[in-house]
Amino acid sequence: MRNKITLAAVALTAAAALTLSACGGGEDGRDDTGRAPTEVSATLDKAATVLDRPFDKPPLILTDTKGETYDFVKETRGRPTLIYFGYTNCPDVCPLTMSNIAIAKKALPRADQDRLRVVFVTTDPERDTPASLGKWLKAQDPEFIGLTGDFPTIQAGARRLGIHIEPATKEKDGKVNSMHGTQVVAFSPKTDKGYVLYGEDATADDYTQDLPELVEGAKP
Repeated sequence: MRNKITLAAVALTAAAALTLSACGGGEDGRDDTGRAPTEVSATLDKAATVLDRPFDKPPLILTDTKGETYDFVKETRGRPTLIYFGYTNCPDVCPLTMSNIAIAKKALPRADQDRLRVVFVTTDPERDTPASLGKWLKAQDPEFIGLTGDFPTIQAGARRLGIHIEPATKEKDGKVNSMHGTQVVAFSPKTDKGYVLYGEDATADDYTQDLPELVEGAKP
């Protein structure tokens, strides 16, 4: 079981705050840049958190599963995009999250599936080579995009989205853990801004319900 932290996001109403679950990081709700939590609009019966201050796309230039350079901003410009930071040896949240998204993606019309970009950025680049990352993602969805590279670049990109990740560590029993935030960020094809956030509790049904709106850049 990986360590958990709580990332508080201030809601529009002064009476309540939305709590998100993540792995690793600080306890005061601020990201590594010292930035206060992003304000959100949310309803209790929805998995989606709509951000009042959308994120810019991080300028990530990494290596894809074919060993080629992938410019995240350039390659996803004008396309509905989901990004998630995790690792292939994750025992629970990472495979479940990607599986949930894969199920929901298959429910879209073929044209919308082709428009959607789902990007998985490894938090364990030492072990997640392009080949191993590609093999793991193929079992989820062959069209998912896997990215790896040097850890400082990946960490800096995650920080721009308020997601904390730490270098992988080895336990005494030899098990390697990668501490990372578990949020999925959705970017609008209209503005290229990250305007919707999902926590690890989002289900396949949640994504299935929301993806048609996300593909169009609408609020779910």
